[in-house]
Amino acid sequence: MCSKDQISHILGKINVGLPDWSRGLEAAEAARARLVRWACGEEPPAEDPPRKKMPHALRRRWPLCPCFHNDEPPEITYCVVGGEGGLALQAVAPAHPMPPPDELDAKFAELVEELDLTAVNRAAMMALPAAKKWQIYCSRRPPPGQPPPLTTAPEVEDYIKALNEIADAFASSEGSIPPEACVLVDGLKTALRTRAHSFVLRFTKLGGLGALLDALQRAPRDDSVTRHNLILAIKALMNNSTGRAHVLAHPTSIDLIAQSLETENVKTKVAALEILGAVCLVPGGHKKVLEAMVHYQKYAGERARFQGIVNELDRATGAYRDDLGLKTAIMSFVNAVLNYGPGEESLEFRLHLRYEFLMLGIQPVIEKLRKYENETLDRHIDFFEMIRLEDEKELARRFEKQHVDTKSASGMFELLRRKLSHTAAYPHLLSLLQHLLLLPIEYNPHTQHWLLLDRVTQQLVLQQAPGGSRSTSSQDERRDDTSDTSASCGKIYNPDIAPLEINVGEIVHLLAKEEELVAARTKAENLQKENVDLATELAKKEKQLDQQSQEKEELESSMARTKERLEKETAAHMECSERARAAAYRSHQLEQQLNQERAERARYEKLVSEGSIPDDAKVSNLKSAVIETSSAPPPPPPPSFCPPPPPLAPPAPGPPPSPFAPPAPFAPPAPMAPKPKKNVPQPGNPLKSFNWSKLPDAKLHGTIWQELDDTKLYNKIDLNTIDKMFCAYQKNGVQNEGSVEDLRQLGAKPRTKILSVIDGRRAQNCTILLSKLKMSDEEICQAILRMDSQEQLPIDMVEQLLKFTPSAEEAALLEEHQDELENMARADRFLYEISKIPHYNQRVRTLLFKKKFAVASAEATSRASIVLRAARDMQRSRRLRALLEIVLALGNYMNRGARGNASGFRLSSLNKLADTKSSVTRNTTLLHYLVEVLENQFKDILLLEEDLPHVRAAAKVCVDQLEKDVSSLGAGLREVAKELEYHAAAGGAGGGADDAYAPVMREFHARAACCCTQLQDLFQDMKSRLESCAHAFGEESSSSPEQLFGAVASFLTQLSEARAECDAARRRRDDEERRNRHDQELKKRTMERKQASSLLSSVGKSLGIGKSHKNGDCNGHTNGDTSRDGTLTNGQKGEFDDLISALRTGDVFGDDVAKFKRSRKTSKASHKGRDSPPRGICREDSRERQKN
Repeated sequence: MCSKDQISHILGKINVGLPDWSRGLEAAEAARARLVRWACGEEPPAEDPPRKKMPHALRRRWPLCPCFHNDEPPEITYCVVGGEGGLALQAVAPAHPMPPPDELDAKFAELVEELDLTAVNRAAMMALPAAKKWQIYCSRRPPPGQPPPLTTAPEVEDYIKALNEIADAFASSEGSIPPEACVLVDGLKTALRTRAHSFVLRFTKLGGLGALLDALQRAPRDDSVTRHNLILAIKALMNNSTGRAHVLAHPTSIDLIAQSLETENVKTKVAALEILGAVCLVPGGHKKVLEAMVHYQKYAGERARFQGIVNELDRATGAYRDDLGLKTAIMSFVNAVLNYGPGEESLEFRLHLRYEFLMLGIQPVIEKLRKYENETLDRHIDFFEMIRLEDEKELARRFEKQHVDTKSASGMFELLRRKLSHTAAYPHLLSLLQHLLLLPIEYNPHTQHWLLLDRVTQQLVLQQAPGGSRSTSSQDERRDDTSDTSASCGKIYNPDIAPLEINVGEIVHLLAKEEELVAARTKAENLQKENVDLATELAKKEKQLDQQSQEKEELESSMARTKERLEKETAAHMECSERARAAAYRSHQLEQQLNQERAERARYEKLVSEGSIPDDAKVSNLKSAVIETSSAPPPPPPPSFCPPPPPLAPPAPGPPPSPFAPPAPFAPPAPMAPKPKKNVPQPGNPLKSFNWSKLPDAKLHGTIWQELDDTKLYNKIDLNTIDKMFCAYQKNGVQNEGSVEDLRQLGAKPRTKILSVIDGRRAQNCTILLSKLKMSDEEICQAILRMDSQEQLPIDMVEQLLKFTPSAEEAALLEEHQDELENMARADRFLYEISKIPHYNQRVRTLLFKKKFAVASAEATSRASIVLRAARDMQRSRRLRALLEIVLALGNYMNRGARGNASGFRLSSLNKLADTKSSVTRNTTLLHYLVEVLENQFKDILLLEEDLPHVRAAAKVCVDQLEKDVSSLGAGLREVAKELEYHAAAGGAGGGADDAYAPVMREFHARAACCCTQLQDLFQDMKSRLESCAHAFGEESSSSPEQLFGAVASFLTQLSEARAECDAARRRRDDEERRNRHDQELKKRTMERKQASSLLSSVGKSLGIGKSHKNGDCNGHTNGDTSRDGTLTNGQKGEFDDLISALRTGDVFGDDVAKFKRSRKTSKASHKGRDSPPRGICREDSRERQKN
């Protein structure tokens, strides 16, 4: 009868091939537990005899379940089978007849062969009763005539193909890893661990190990996920005896595993260190690990082979759990390297490697590790210190001294002198010291010569056996271990035990080259840094070049407008001059004709008065004169500013357009050919519609939509996710939420204006104004006459002064009472003073315009510039075009019928992405899916807001209000010009000598006219650019900035909010997964603590490196065997994972650590001269190794 642990291990092998889903594994684990109890005799077989009652102790431990009607466990009537992408329960059909014993044993032997069991477990399985064999066989293999339960598992060829695809993708710089290949590589570790032994055999036979190592070699350093999966796959492959033999026989497998130590992924480092540490425990593996570390030194460009490991031991990774796991793995690796392989027997080898670690500064790092207060880590640290203390005691015993201070140069020299003073080697020691004195020490204490002496001495010590002579059997055995890998080169090679074949000149040259290499590397790093700086500077210069190009375009456009305006003004001036000359000539003709008529009329009047002609002749002459006068052409009308169009002439070009006139509409595009239907994939099921506003084909001409091709994006977008998230089987009505605003009309009571000087309210307000000004009436009048050249009047005061303009009645009334001026009130006197200023109202109004012009023009210029820049940014943004292309592809995929096969859509449709909700999750919309697509495949588009920095501000600009403001500035300038004409006609006599209106306002008008012209040109450019931008995106040319830019600004806000929501959801998922992993780890640790004793026993029996914990045997002899290729052939499990687990927890060194702790407690009671027992005795207590 098998033990419970053996049956559990066997049934764990049976469950190979099951998909790794949690629910199915829980069901399979429950069924497996019941089958274990049944196989161990705790439950009766499922036969006709009545079942026994469960023992009372087991009944209380059985988990309560509401579906059980009593405390008895149910019979096993269902089994777990694979289905379409999941697991399912299928009723067990126990009615299949059992074959004859011979046939049953043959079938069962095939099943056991596939499980890769050891000899002991294979014998235990074959010794089971026939009924149990048949039930186990039926649970693993389907009976005859029934299809196999699992038909969807990938084959070996699929995994190898995926590995080759990943290796090819890594080899090409622009290649992308197929998602299917990533999924298969992720599942490869589970398949190698759980599938049958034949699967591993086929995997190695078809070159799966080579493909796996090829992908690991080509994996980039920044792709931590793929590298981690590959390392775990190798670890799972080494868990099989055949796979482990192939990995150890491969020439570069351990080197590639060591290369993974350079990754930043902590879990990958831990897995690689665990593999390397476990390989040290396998015969012939220690040498491969040392070779791999030498290879890693060259690969990582480090000074020493263990430098990176010591640095990682001292470096904090951030997360406590990851940091602790990494440091535990490093310490277990260090102990395995020091105490196995040649270090198992050679004190010199252990001291050599330990000195290498100590020179790298591992001792202070180990002292700092005590702060973690972790039991497992402390166990590894205690073992390291214990072995070091024993080795130092052994070294001191050889020199007949209690302790050797390896940090004191004088102490070590004194020991050497005492040891060699009466031997034949003493003259050589003196010669060595004499030659050392001759070495150069003045320029660098760490020169290549001293380094060479150090390394040569290390090699001499490592080749010398303890006691001065090497054991022939031990030497032959080591040569046998290394003969496989070094036979081709004709000599023995080991990184730390090798023959002394050196060339001093060549080695010194190489050491010098090493320094040159370090200097070259430093120079390369500096050059790389300079290259980065230059690249940054180049990008900055390119940006400046783009800005200057834009400025150049704007200046050229401004010059073209100025030239055009100058030509128009020149033509208008010439035309006006021509009309003026024509008018003068016509006036001269009319004046001559008028003089002739006047002379003729005077002659006729004289004749009539003299009576020299009869009355009939008078009447006839008078009538003829009247007829001639009436028949004369009428006088021409006064010349106007705009000439009338000439009659009967071809239409001349019209007058120049007004700066505020709307531009000519775009010419209608030519009729387009019928648009071909796009090749849009068909969804797997009906989808929800994306409620966009589709552009008609007639409006696509000349827009960016003709440049976009959305069909090329369907290969990059996960369409299956769209089918699942936005299927139309459920109606998700979107409620339109609106808001009702209460409009309140706030009306102020109109103030009645009384136009009487003696009105009390008006006089009171005027008095308040004068008190705020704090100026006399004379000073106020002088400031108004001088147009406030000294800036004494604030703008608001000037506005108030404009309200107190005296009317004609008030001026007349004040003129009548000018004799009583001294008796007038303050307001009356002020009104009287300002009534004497000519054109007071026009003067104050133009003064107010002068003060407001700078602010008003700057504000109008700013608003026009923002709209102009926003329109230019939208037309030039490549990210916006790419985003529209992706949304177009999504819309065409989701929409059918009239809404489908679109070539463009309205920009306002971007804000409707959030209205299409997912059928799976109510809080997920099409906008959230778009954000995930952009983050996964188009991250650059997420920087869209950097391309459109002025859109939000431009959306707030009202063009109509801006046009009114620009028009009001032009009207104000015309009023200033009119007032200047008045003052020019008056000749400056109205205001006296203090009147400075003409010089001040003439200068202001010249400056303001230029500024206003520039503003009008800018406004015209803004309108043109706005219409061009609207036309480019298929919008109406009359679209306002609120409509055009408002849609994009609103979408940017929604996009940023959706990104924040996706990030929050992702953090919640990560936290939940982290909690689940933490719970699983806690459960796993609990199970590991419960199974610690049985696990240590099985590992000790299978590997021969631990002693029996049950019988206390100290001889270290077992009946098992360890093969030469690393295949473990005895013990209960013999699995590579058990070896790694024992090494990680320190159970391999358990007895040594316990003895060290006991020795430390009793060390104070021992006498000074007491020597510790030989190290080999206690080491054999902790490692039982069977040698052939």
